[in-house]
Amino acid sequence: MKQLVTNILFATDLSANSPHALRHAASIAQATGAQIHVLHVNEPLSDDVKITMEMFILNEETRKTAQSRRHEMVRQVLAERQAKFWARFEGDDAKIREQVTSVEVTDGHPAEVILRRSVEMGCDLIVLGAHDHGFSHTFLGTVAKRVLRRSKIPTLIVPNPDDT
Repeated sequence: MKQLVTNILFATDLSANSPHALRHAASIAQATGAQIHVLHVNEPLSDDVKITMEMFILNEETRKTAQSRRHEMVRQVLAERQAKFWARFEGDDAKIREQVTSVEVTDGHPAEVILRRSVEMGCDLIVLGAHDHGFSHTFLGTVAKRVLRRSKIPTLIVPNPDDT
C-alpha cells in the first residue's frame, strides 16, 4: 500500500496549545517517516495599527525597520519554543527533529496562507492546534474552520488538553 502521509504542514500560532499539536504532528511523522514543515503566519497589520505607526513613528525607514523586527521577533520566539520542545525528547524520539525540513514565518491571512503553502509544498496532512476559549477563540476558530472547509487534504485539529 502506498504511504499516505509523506509531508505534514504544522501551522502554529505560537499559542499555549501549539506544543501539544506539534507532539501529534511529530508522532505521525515518526510513524510514517513524513517530513514536517513548520509554518507561522503573521496577520497583516490593521489599518488602525498602520495609522498609529504613522502618527508616532514619523520616519518611514524606522517604520519599515519596526515591521521587519516583527518577523525577527517571531522567528526568535519560534526558534526558542522549537528548541524547548525538542529538548524534552531522548534517544530515537529525539531523531524526529531531523524530520523538520522547513520553518517559515510569513505575512498574510492565516487560512489562505496555510492552504496555499500546503499545496505548494505537496503536503498530505495539515496539523493545527485548537485554541483556548476566550477573546481570541472566535477569530482563531475561524481560521481552523476555513482551513477545514477548503482543504483538499486531511486536516487534524488538535484540541487543547486543558479544555477536556
